Amino acid sequence: MHAYRSHTCGQLRKSEVGQSVRLSGWIHRKRDHGGLLFVDLRDHYGLTQCVLEPESPHFEKLERMRVESVVTVTGKVVARSDETVNANLPTGEVELRVEDLSVQSAAEELPLPVFGEPEWSEEVRLKHRYVDLRRESLHQRIVLRSQIIDSLRRRMVEGGFTEYQTPILTATSPEGARDFLVPSRLHPGKFYALPQAPQQFKQLIMVSGFDRYFQIAPCFRDEDARADRAPGEFYQLDMEMSFVTQEDVFQAIEPVLAGVFKEFAGDRVVPDQAFARIPYAEAMAKYGSDKPDLRNPIEMEAVTEHFAGSGFKVFAGMIEKNPKVEVRAIPAPTGGSRAFCDGMNKWAQKDEGQPGLGYIFWRETDGVLEGAGPIAKNIGPERTDALRVQLGLKTGDACFFAAGEPKDFVAFAGRARDRVGRELGLFEDNVFKFCWIIDFPMYEWDEDNKKVDFSHNPFSMPQIDMDDFLKLEKDDHETLLGLKAWQYDIVCNGVELSSGAIRNHRPDVMLKAFEFAGYGAEVVEEAFGGMLNAFRYGAPPHGGIAPGVDRIVMLLADQDNLREVVMFPKDQQARDLMMNAPAPAEMRQLRELHLRTVLPDAPKG
Repeated sequence: MHAYRSHTCGQLRKSEVGQSVRLSGWIHRKRDHGGLLFVDLRDHYGLTQCVLEPESPHFEKLERMRVESVVTVTGKVVARSDETVNANLPTGEVELRVEDLSVQSAAEELPLPVFGEPEWSEEVRLKHRYVDLRRESLHQRIVLRSQIIDSLRRRMVEGGFTEYQTPILTATSPEGARDFLVPSRLHPGKFYALPQAPQQFKQLIMVSGFDRYFQIAPCFRDEDARADRAPGEFYQLDMEMSFVTQEDVFQAIEPVLAGVFKEFAGDRVVPDQAFARIPYAEAMAKYGSDKPDLRNPIEMEAVTEHFAGSGFKVFAGMIEKNPKVEVRAIPAPTGGSRAFCDGMNKWAQKDEGQPGLGYIFWRETDGVLEGAGPIAKNIGPERTDALRVQLGLKTGDACFFAAGEPKDFVAFAGRARDRVGRELGLFEDNVFKFCWIIDFPMYEWDEDNKKVDFSHNPFSMPQIDMDDFLKLEKDDHETLLGLKAWQYDIVCNGVELSSGAIRNHRPDVMLKAFEFAGYGAEVVEEAFGGMLNAFRYGAPPHGGIAPGVDRIVMLLADQDNLREVVMFPKDQQARDLMMNAPAPAEMRQLRELHLRTVLPDAPKG
C-alpha cells in the first residue's frame, strides 16, 4: 500500500466496503458521540468520516489533536447504517474504521476557522491565506477559476487561434496607468517595465506574419484597488487577428465568451441571441454609463422640451441660459409613492452630494389619474400628462429627473437608474446579459487645455476613409470631435470585461491622428518608434480584444470582489500581507543596482 494514501478523501463508495484503505488529509472536524470519536478527514478531493472506538490505541492521541492537523489513517471501509447515511456527501454511505494512525503535521491554534466559514477580517484572511484557501467555498472558486481558464484556452484553440508568450521584462507601455519599474543591473540608471498589457507585442506578432494569436496574459499596473480591479496584477484573455474587420472580431470572441458562460452558469441563463450592440452615445443617453447593466429594464429618455418655458423655473431657467442643457427622465415603474420618491431624493443629497432629485409620481384621485409632487404642480397637468405618455407610465409609477449639461450629470443619472431598478426589484435575476459598446468617439474636447485629445484608445483606426482622414485639418474641431473610432467594449451585467479595437496600422495615419491631439511626430517616434518602424515594413490590417479573466471568474462565481477569485491577492493598499511585500531592499542589492532610496518627508504635525 502507498505510504500516504490508497484513495483520496472524496473517493470511497459502497463498492469499497470491506477493503483496507489508507487516507491522508486534514482533520476538518471532530465529534465525540457516546464514546465513539468521529473525525471528518478532508483533502483537495472531498471528505470522509473516520471512526475510532475508545479501546483504540490511537483514540486519545487523535482526541487531543487540534483540527487542521495532517494525519494518515489506515483501516477498513464499512457501510453506514441507513439512519446515519449523509446524502450531502459523495462518501456519505461509508465510513472508515481507523486501525492505524500516523501524524504528519500537528497544527497549532488556528488564526481563523476553516469549518463553518464564518466572516473574518480581510487582514487576517490575507495574512494567513494558506488557511483561508482551505475553506470550501474559496477552495472551490479557485478550482473554478482553473476550469474556466482551461475552457477559454480550449475554445480559442478550437477557433483557430495559437497561443504565444510575450515578454515580461519590457519597455514602458502606452496603456495609461503607472508602470511597475524593474532596475537593470547591467545598465545602470535604466529600467525595464512590467507589461501593463501585451499590446505592442501582440500587434508586432501580426506584423511578423502570424495570424490568430492568443495568450492568458499576466498584466501589471500600479493603480489603486477596487472591487472589480485587483491592485498590481491581473490576467486577461489577450487575442489579436490579422486581416479582420470589427465584425470578424465579434464573430470570433462571442462564441468563446457565450460558451464559457453557458458551461459554468449553473442555473443562470445565458441568452442564445447575439450580444446587443449599443453605440456609445446611445449607452450614455439611455443608461448613463458605457457599461450598462441590461438586467435593469429602465431606459432614460430626453424630456427637455416638456420643461422649456415651463413653470418649473429651476429647469426652465437652465434651458433658457444654455443651449447645451438637457433634462433626462429616469422612469420608475411601481415607484409611485411619496415615501419612495423622498427616499431617492435623500439618497441623492446624502450619498451623491446632489442638491436633490426631482420627481413626479402618478396616482388616481376620485377616479382621475394625476401627477403629484412639486414638479407636477409647477409644470401643470398638461405637461405632466405629456411626460407620462412619452414614458409609457401609469398609475402607481414615478419618474425622476436630472438636468444640466449631460457631461456633468449623466454618471449620476446612471447611478440613479441602477438604484431605482434595485430598490423596486426590477432587475432580472439569474441571467447574464452581454452587450457590445461600439462607435466610441475618436476625440474629445479637453476643456482645461482648450484642445482636442484622444477620448479612449489612441491606437485605433478612425471610422473614415484613410485618404479623407489625411486631408483633415487640425483646426477643424467640429469634424474631429464628430469622428467615431473602431473601438469596442464587452460588458456583462454592468461589468466591463474588455476593451478592443481595430488597430491603426498605417504610420502616416497614426502620426496624423496624434498630430490632431497635439502630439508632434518626434514625440510619437520617441514613445512608439519600435511599433511605428515595424509598420513601415508592411503591416496587415489587424484588431483584437482582451477580456479580463479575473472579472469573468468573478461573475461566474457570483462574487462582488476580485479577491474572492484570486489565489494570493493583494490588500487594498497593494500589500502582500502573507509574504510581507513590498519590503525594503538590502543595501548590497541597492548598490548592485546603483540605486538609493529617497523617502518622502514625514507629514508635519
